[in-house]
Amino acid sequence: MDPSLPSPFAERVLDLVETIPAGCVLAYGDIAELLAEGGPRQVGRVMALWGGAVPWWRVVRASGHPATGLEREALRRLRAEAAPLTGGGTRVDMSKGRWRDAGTAVGEPDVSGVSAGSAEMDP
Repeated sequence: MDPSLPSPFAERVLDLVETIPAGCVLAYGDIAELLAEGGPRQVGRVMALWGGAVPWWRVVRASGHPATGLEREALRRLRAEAAPLTGGGTRVDMSKGRWRDAGTAVGEPDVSGVSAGSAEMDP
């Protein structure tokens, strides 16, 4: 396998990230859990290597903070998408901004509290 090309796992991560609606986010661990493989660090590695072609700013740490070193640009993009920010505008309010439909994107109707339904954020 060519190490410059994404692995099948990386392809699945990137495909899922592409489906996150504007204004919503998923944590690295959410993605790993939804795919039922890897973990937050593995998802982070995929995003660091190949995430530039997908809406990378919609993938945040579990705390709602954007990727280290990319905070300013990520927050600018999240504000433009009307993502719910908290902490003085420094992180996403995960209780409101986490994409609740993500399970449907990977063929699961309900994964770990991520409920099926519309692509809207929590009320």
